[in-house]
Order: sequence, then structure tokens, then C-alpha cells
Amino acid sequence: MTETAPPPAETRRRLGGTYWLLNSIEMFERLAYFTLRVMAPIYIMQVGAKNPGGLHLTAQHKGRIYAWWAIFQSFLPIATGGFADRYGYKRVLGLAIATNTAGYLIMAFAHSYVGFFAGVLVLATGSAFFKPSLQGALAHAMGPGSTSLGWGIFYWVVNVGSLVAHYIAGPLVGDKSAAGWQRLLLGGAAASATNLLLLLVLKDVPSGAPSQETALQVLKRTLVNVWDARLIAWLLIMSCFWLMMYQLWDLQPNFIEDWVDSSMIARHLPAGLGLTEAGEGGALRVPQQVLISLNSILIVLLVVPISWLARRMRTLSAMLIGMLVATVGVLVAGFTPNGWLLLFGIGFFSLGEMLTGPKKQEYLGIIAPPGKKGMYLGYVNIPVGIGLAVGSVLQGRIYGTYGEKATLALRYLTEKTTAGAAPPWDGTVASLEAATGVKRPEAFARLRETTKLDHQGATRLLWETYRPHVRVWTPFAVIGAVAAIALFVFGRLARRWKDMNA
Repeated sequence: MTETAPPPAETRRRLGGTYWLLNSIEMFERLAYFTLRVMAPIYIMQVGAKNPGGLHLTAQHKGRIYAWWAIFQSFLPIATGGFADRYGYKRVLGLAIATNTAGYLIMAFAHSYVGFFAGVLVLATGSAFFKPSLQGALAHAMGPGSTSLGWGIFYWVVNVGSLVAHYIAGPLVGDKSAAGWQRLLLGGAAASATNLLLLLVLKDVPSGAPSQETALQVLKRTLVNVWDARLIAWLLIMSCFWLMMYQLWDLQPNFIEDWVDSSMIARHLPAGLGLTEAGEGGALRVPQQVLISLNSILIVLLVVPISWLARRMRTLSAMLIGMLVATVGVLVAGFTPNGWLLLFGIGFFSLGEMLTGPKKQEYLGIIAPPGKKGMYLGYVNIPVGIGLAVGSVLQGRIYGTYGEKATLALRYLTEKTTAGAAPPWDGTVASLEAATGVKRPEAFARLRETTKLDHQGATRLLWETYRPHVRVWTPFAVIGAVAAIALFVFGRLARRWKDMNA
């Protein structure tokens, strides 16, 4: 017999005030995080007159930063989840929030590769303590029968913070001068510090974990518990999926900036609200963070009803459908320079995310033994960490070689024109500047001068010559499809194992 949905009054009683306060803390943390994250790809590597205060690093630099960001943020919770259970969720949350705020401040006042990298690692360390402590407290704050809806609401709150961040990031950074980028990072620090005030009124949630363990005993118990065959198989499958998923947020901003024409959308949007801007060629366009915000808009509007509709579905079945739909979305969004088709792909992707994202917490929250919810919900970050770390390195190499407009402009100058200079090009990206005598920030302008084409014409020339959409997005879509097939096999084997041990 299937369980019916609880009436609204009972749902409110089961979730309670602590649940809603924890969600408020999560929303401000996500507001701070996404204010940075939606603009970080542009700050790190986008070149040209429209980003005068950026770091102007390469795709490989960005991949390295993002890989270590993922390693710190997602692998440390293997241990920090156990510490949150042992030492108390509220105490660990206070440490995490203070560390996060320090990370934003370091990045704000250290305008360099080393300074940004250091700030990212401090921020990632704070996030590693924040996630399992907050999610562990949430798992304990939700009553029986309310977990599916509770995690769905939590995922909704995450995206409220993300959505607001997409729309305040542009006005904060302004003209993308050094002062504008600092203003953006200080805004993140302010949003993060707000949580210290909310923490004052939070009543701590008991974890049920032993309170006599030493730090070394907690670490040992945490590492021993992860060696479960079913858990490891699930973590590896989901690692492949999150490798593909994160490309929308970490790679797509650069792809949009380089290749997508959103002028046909911009013509239908009101001026003066930060929804449009002048592009490199002078044409009106929609900022990349506004285009990608469709993901958050759809989740804010639909994740709660979809979670309610999916409450009777098997957890792994919902995740499998979500993975397939998200993979289609990545392909559609990545294979087009047309702004409308990009939005269509983001819509598909978002639907898949809504079926998959909330269910990963629900799955581990259900199988977690008593007193180990924080620990197991620390494990949920492992596939995100593996996927992000490996995906960041891959995207750095793939996009830096086959997708970045500045790199392809240098290649065209070397291979198709007489603009090259000595020494001859040896076929590596690193030697392109020496082979052409042109720096990356000036490459596209030099291509236009050489070919006598306008901005649109030169962009179309590179698109048709090098087909960056095929070379960049096909590998990630294949990885997503393989993950979906693997999850299907995993589900069949897990069900058979359960029947044999019933």
C-alpha cells in the first residue's frame, strides 16, 4: 500500500521551525556562493575589452582552480560529516560560516592567480564543514514521512539563493573593472556573514552520535564506513553524472560568452534592468548569467510539485529518468549558437536535475544508520567531488584546445593565413602566441583585421571551420549516457540482492 501525502498542517508540524531556519541559512550561503560561481568563469579566463579587470588566465588555469576547489569542497566532507555528528551541528556551522566569509575576503583583496586560488581553497574548506553539518541537522529535523518533500523544499531553497545571485551578480560587478570584481566578492562575504546572525537563534539538533569519541576515532569510523560495495558503486556512477552536470554551470558561461547569439532574445527584454548588455561586437545580448538563470527559475517554480509527484517513485528510478533527460538537455544546449535553442536545452537539463538532485540526499538519508546521517550525507559530496575534479581538468583541456574563441582565432591565423611569425607552430596550444606573435586577448581582433570580417562573420567562420560544439560537448554527453546505463544495471542488481537477502 502506498503512503498518501500528509496534509499541510501535519507536514508543517513534521518539518518544524528548526527545519525552516536551517533552510534560511542554506539560502544565504548559496546566495553568497552563486554570486561568485556564476561569474567566476568570466573573471578567471574571459579576455577582451568587456572584462578589463579580470584575471585573463587560460582554460587550463581555470580547470586547475576548479579541480582543487572540488577536491577540498567535496572530499573533506568524508571526514567533516563525522565531526559534525560528533561535535554538534551548530558549533561546526559557526566554524564553517566564518571560514567561508574569510575566503571571500581573501579573493576580494588579492587580485592575482595565487590570491584567488588561496581564497577558493579557504572557501572550499568552509563549504566542506558547512554542507554535512547543515544537511545532517536537516535530516534529523524532518519527521517520518516528510523526507521526500523536505529534501525537495531544501533543493528549492538552494535555487532561490542561486536565482537571486544570478540577478545581483551583474549589477555588482558592473563594468567588470578590478573595483567591480572586488565589489562582487565583498557582496559574497556580506551574504555569508549574515548567517552568523541567524546562527544565534538556531537551536542545536542532537545527532545521536557517540559524544566520547576523539577526533581520530571519528575519522577512523568515517573512513571505515565508506567501504560498502553498494555505496561505492553508487558513488562512482553518480560521479560520472555530476561530471556532465556541472558543465552547464562551469563551462557553459564561457561557451555562451564566446559563441551564443542571444540578440534575438534581448530584443524582447526591457532595458535598464540588467537583463541586457552590449556584447563584444556592439550588438545587444543577454548576459550569460541571465540565460543560465533559467535553470534556477524552473527549479524554484517546479521542484516542489515535481518532488511531490515523484514521492511514490522508486528513488533510483527517478534518478535514472532524470539522468537521461539532463543528458539530452546538455546536448541541445551545447550544440547551438542560437539563444532560443540554448534556453530549450537548459529547460530539459533542469527537468532532469529536478528528478535527480533531491533524490541523492534522500537515498543516502534513507540508508544511513542511526547516528550517522551527517556522515552519510558527507558521502553524498564524493561523486560531486570526483565529477567536478575530473570534469574541471577535462574541460580545461578540451575547451582550451577545441572550444575557446581566442585559441581558435590564433589557430586560424596560424593555419589559414600568412599572419604567422617565426618560429613555426609545433601544433600545441602553448606555442600559438609565439607562432603568431599575437597575445590571446588580441587574437580575435587580429583575426577580424586579417579577414576583413565583422564580429558575427568572424565568429561564424571559426564555428564552421573548427566545429567547437561537436568537439567540446560530445564527450560530456557520452559520459552522462554511460552513467545512466550504469545506474540502470545497478538498480537491477541492487533489487536482486535485496530479494536474495529478504
